[in-house]
Amino acid sequence: MSDPDVLEWSDEHGAHRARWRSAAAYPPPARVRVVDDTLGADAAWSLACEGTALLWQGDYHNARQLLTAMARRAGRRKRAPRPPDSITQAFHLHRQAQAQRARALGMLLVPLAADFHLPLRRAPEVSDACRAAWGEADGPCVVSLRELLGVIGAHQWQLKGVEVPALGARIHPVHGVFSPVRGEYVDLVAQAPLPATTLAIDIGTGTGVLAALLVRRGVQRVIAVDQDARALACAADNLARLGVADRVELRPGDLFPEAQAPLIVCNPPWVPAKPTAAVEAAVYDPDSRMLRGFLAGLAAHLSPGGEGWLILSDLAEHLGLRSRETLLGWIGQAGLRVEARLDIRPRHAKVGDADDPLHAARAAELTSLWRLKVA
Repeated sequence: MSDPDVLEWSDEHGAHRARWRSAAAYPPPARVRVVDDTLGADAAWSLACEGTALLWQGDYHNARQLLTAMARRAGRRKRAPRPPDSITQAFHLHRQAQAQRARALGMLLVPLAADFHLPLRRAPEVSDACRAAWGEADGPCVVSLRELLGVIGAHQWQLKGVEVPALGARIHPVHGVFSPVRGEYVDLVAQAPLPATTLAIDIGTGTGVLAALLVRRGVQRVIAVDQDARALACAADNLARLGVADRVELRPGDLFPEAQAPLIVCNPPWVPAKPTAAVEAAVYDPDSRMLRGFLAGLAAHLSPGGEGWLILSDLAEHLGLRSRETLLGWIGQAGLRVEARLDIRPRHAKVGDADDPLHAARAAELTSLWRLKVA
């Protein structure tokens, strides 16, 4: 049997093997065809949908154009046998379609040399971006072009940063760490009245944006927790760039540290569904594990009179995946009460996209900061 982390293929020069890279942990394709600039988009899309991987040996820019053409074919909507019975069913069908599309588009592959050099005509230099995402190279590898483009894009974000108006500065996310491009939750933390300024805990700090904002608002010390080592390194870099690293203690861990504080902040994933890639874990959380864990442990980690700030979109409620009654029930069962709630409308492009199959839910979405206290 072949190694699950190795892709094998043959061409006129013989048999080949290389490391297989997949952020979604897909197994290496069983069927691989070596292709070049002579392959048309219709044939490429047909082969990809059948499960045949296309290992590109032609011009880099032609490969990008082919991927774009395949994406257009993926976007052609097939007539559904009948409309979905509910918005919940529409969500599951949408996720299924997204996964199928991603799997098919991921069938266009490119080789990378042992130093992450991309050996294609007119190819850009990608080795720095690959090292930033994956660490040092350990031999030749093969990756989907779509994933490589994501690595390149993430590296540009890391270099240039993302402007965060509420912070008055730029945050530099890294590959695999959720970027604060949706700023509604940051705006809420910037507006909510602080219960104290001595100490705060930021659970699931990610890029460190909320920890930095709390310091900028006058909190003297922040304990920022994340279970992802990449996120902690990203947060450390951002906090140093912003000049607040001396007031933020970064700790590895899942949910609460060994501490109590008058303010505990958590922005958990808001949709109870399974993520299909590491970066999606910031949005999708099976069975609302992090949300329920935060609520269940909050009372024990709050100082007397302290507040827990739960920042949460209600998209799951509009999708029929979690009810408001369920959320309020979890809050009550945890011995908590709602002191107040701040709401904000999302500003992302999908809110106004009437062609989005989930438009009705997105148009009704609110992101809220729930100020919770011990009952």
